[in-house]
Amino acid sequence: MPAVAPSAPAPAGSAVGDQLARIEDKTARIEDKYARSEQLLSRMEEKIEGATTRMNEVARQSDLAALRGEVRGINERVKRSPGTGALILTAIITSVLTVVLTVAVQRLNVDSLLPQRAAPAATQP
Repeated sequence: MPAVAPSAPAPAGSAVGDQLARIEDKTARIEDKYARSEQLLSRMEEKIEGATTRMNEVARQSDLAALRGEVRGINERVKRSPGTGALILTAIITSVLTVVLTVAVQRLNVDSLLPQRAAPAATQP
């Protein structure tokens, strides 16, 4: 079998060592950049979580303020509504007036002035 001759001469030992050292140096710089990027992302994540927590707290405070306003409004409406005494007095006056007017209608024979309703006609089978 014929021997295959290399097409390019092999680099010298020191040239290979230099190239390997440069590759290792570049790899170390890439790892440093990656580590710094991870740290930066971690800090950004912490800041975003802190901001989210603060925004949630502000939203809760806003909801509580709106709820307080609603409760205050309902309380004012309840205070303006008539009390038990006024309701009982109104019921008594209404019942007395109803009795008086019913008796007056019967005494004055007002129901005779109203038109009589026709009785329903009997159906034949």
